[in-house]
Amino acid sequence: MTPAAELAIEGLSKSFDQEGTALHVLSDISFHTKPGEFMSIIGPSGCGKSTLLKIVAGLDLQHQGKVLLSGKPVDRPSQDKGFIFQEHRLFPWLTVEKNIAADLPLKDPVVRARVDEMIRLVRLTGFEKAYPKQLSGGMSQRVAIARTLLRNPQVLLLDEPFGALDAFTRNHMQEALLDIWRENRTTMLLVTHDIDEAVFLSNRIVVMDAKPGRIKTILPIDLPYPRNRIGTSFQELRTQVLKALEKEASPAADTWDI
Repeated sequence: MTPAAELAIEGLSKSFDQEGTALHVLSDISFHTKPGEFMSIIGPSGCGKSTLLKIVAGLDLQHQGKVLLSGKPVDRPSQDKGFIFQEHRLFPWLTVEKNIAADLPLKDPVVRARVDEMIRLVRLTGFEKAYPKQLSGGMSQRVAIARTLLRNPQVLLLDEPFGALDAFTRNHMQEALLDIWRENRTTMLLVTHDIDEAVFLSNRIVVMDAKPGRIKTILPIDLPYPRNRIGTSFQELRTQVLKALEKEASPAADTWDI
């Protein structure tokens, strides 16, 4: 496995030109992750969370400030930065194992062994020959995660990957993602609107405000794993995150799941 990476964001700002007027999306964003850390970003709609993730992925290079992965500037997309979208984006004509391998030859013994390892890791043993139409939404998303992890990314970027799932499946996928993280120890950066999801998964939570997007606070989540969603300590941290979101918020612009 590729060693987990430290992600460093320093003085990051981003603007778009809107009919000759600068639209400021992100303002002076700075934070570091520790190698192998699980960090979530939460904030109201329009605070630039997804834009920030695209910049970290190297998909948007038109910005000010620095983005460093293991001390090296992020200046292009690459396999050391895995990206999981809300939609799984599987190839419908390929089986689970072939979707995971994608452009890699399954006949290669090394690739075959790695694909089998990923299938076990995401709990899809027995579904190797299934097609996406035969899978649930949660299973399809696990295939997408396995495909990304097969490339040994230093950091896994997740843009609301469970937002389209029902509550029961979302909870199950959060637990599955934690199992993958604990075993793989890939540095993870998750964008979410879901406060419970952020508290359940994260070592730390970056709370953002909008117009322009900026960091309000970074909250440590000092709870042991596995976490009890109905426990007193969990609920206290959930309330702390909600209060941080509500402080100086604009009700007309802000939406999040509580």
